[in-house]
Amino acid sequence: MTTISRMTARIALTGMVIATGFAAQAATGEGEVKEGKMRHDRPSFSTIDKDDNGAMTREEMAAHARVRFDKVDTNGDGMLSAEEVGQSVRKRAEKRAKKMIKRHDTNSDGMVSFEEMSKGRSEGRGAKMFDWADADGNGSISEEEFAEMAKHGKRGKHKKQKSGE
Repeated sequence: MTTISRMTARIALTGMVIATGFAAQAATGEGEVKEGKMRHDRPSFSTIDKDDNGAMTREEMAAHARVRFDKVDTNGDGMLSAEEVGQSVRKRAEKRAKKMIKRHDTNSDGMVSFEEMSKGRSEGRGAKMFDWADADGNGSISEEEFAEMAKHGKRGKHKKQKSGE
């Protein structure tokens, strides 16, 4: 499989997950919002536990998934078209873009300059990511550290493994 084919498959899969899952749920206004984070909204336990018995069943999870699916299925034909999925993904992307602008727009002009974006990256998550990847703490990322970062992802344990913890 070529790189472009893999990337296309990932984009399509991501779109389907968002469309059938969290994008529709977010449109309903239900769920727990993670303030300041670019993460999917998650439905609360009580949103899924419809009978309020303190236990979530497979049937309740399936019913919740059906509600989310039906929200994306705007023409009600029981099928998701590329247009419906795309519309749902676009709504989610617009919502995320607005949050990103709000978070980085330090001069409140409704837009983000490179300087505003860079400041956020140098002081926030970008700085934390760099520090995490710089496993030996020398202020730079070697090719080996870069490979480890890619191998373990952002939540990997390569620092702990290197320090022997």
